[in-house]
Amino acid sequence: MNNLKYTDIKNYLESKSIKVNSSCAIDDEFNGIATLKNACEKHLTFYHNIKYKSLLETTKAKACLINEKNAEMLNKNCIPIIVNDPYLAYALLSNFIKPNLQSNGQISNTANISKKSQIGTNVQINSNVVIKDNTLISNDVVILDNSTIGPNVKIESGSIVMSNCVITDAFIGQNSTIQSGCIIGGQGFGFALKNKTPIIHLGNVIIGNNVDIGSNTTIDRGTIDSTKIGNNVRIDNLVQIAHNVEIDDNTVIAAQTGISGSTIIGKNCIIGGQVGFVGHIEVGDNVTVASKSGVTKNIPNDSKIAGFPAQDINKWKKSIILLNKKNK
Repeated sequence: MNNLKYTDIKNYLESKSIKVNSSCAIDDEFNGIATLKNACEKHLTFYHNIKYKSLLETTKAKACLINEKNAEMLNKNCIPIIVNDPYLAYALLSNFIKPNLQSNGQISNTANISKKSQIGTNVQINSNVVIKDNTLISNDVVILDNSTIGPNVKIESGSIVMSNCVITDAFIGQNSTIQSGCIIGGQGFGFALKNKTPIIHLGNVIIGNNVDIGSNTTIDRGTIDSTKIGNNVRIDNLVQIAHNVEIDDNTVIAAQTGISGSTIIGKNCIIGGQVGFVGHIEVGDNVTVASKSGVTKNIPNDSKIAGFPAQDINKWKKSIILLNKKNK
C-alpha cells in the first residue's frame, strides 16, 4: 500500500463533509491505518470506544483520529486529528485506501452466456460464470468466478456479485454487493404437511440499492409474491431469509440469524447474531433485538428486546437477576 499523505486524508474527509483539525504538517505521511495497540511510529490510528481508553497513553501511532473531548487523553507523541466521529472517519478512510471493486470491462472466454440474456457496457464477467436466459446485466456490473446468474434475473448498474454465488428469479438494485457463496432466489421451505407435497415457489426476490449481502447467506424466493430487501440494508454472513420476508430500509442483521416466512421487519432495525424469528409476525421500525433472542410475536416501533421468548430488554434483565438470586 502506498503511503497516505495527511493533505490527502484531510481533503478526502472534507470532501465527505467531515471537518478536520490537526497540527499535522501538510506533507506528513503514514504507512497505513492500525489499531491503537498494534500501531507503529508511522501509522495512523483511531479512538472511538472507552474500552480502549488505556491504550491512548501507550499507542506508538504517529497520529490518531479522535474527537475533541478525548484528545487530551492522548499521549504527547501521538498527534490528534480532531473529527466529530472518529469511527466514521476511519470507515471512510478504509474506502479511500481500498476502493470498491470496479469493472475492468472484460468478459472471460470461459463464461457461458445465454443468447437470450442482455449484457450492458463495461461489464466484467470472470471465469466459468454462467448467465442464463432472461437475464439482464446492466452497465458497470462485476460478476466474479464460478457464479451462476439466472434465469429471470436483473442486476442494476454498479453492483458486484462475488465468486460462487447462485442467483435466480431476482432483481438486484444499484451498487449492491453479493458476497461469495450466496444463494438468492432458490426454492423455499414449503409443503403440504400431511403428505409432504411441495409448494412450488413462483415469486421472486427484490433487493434494493446499496445493499450488502454477506457470504453464504440464503434468501428464498417468494411463494407467489416477492421476498423483499430494502435500500441500504446490511446482512451479515450465514443468515437465512425465508420466502416472503420483507426487510425495510437501513436495517442491519448480524450473522446466523434466521427469519421465518412472511415476517416483516421495519426500517432502521438492529438485529444481533443468532436471533430467530417465527413466521408471520411484524417487527416495527427502529427496533433493537439482542443476540440469541427468540422473537415470537409482533414488536412495536422503537422497542429494545432480548431473551426467549423475546421481551422488553429491561424486563428481561430483571428476570435474569431474580433467577440468579433464586439459584444462589
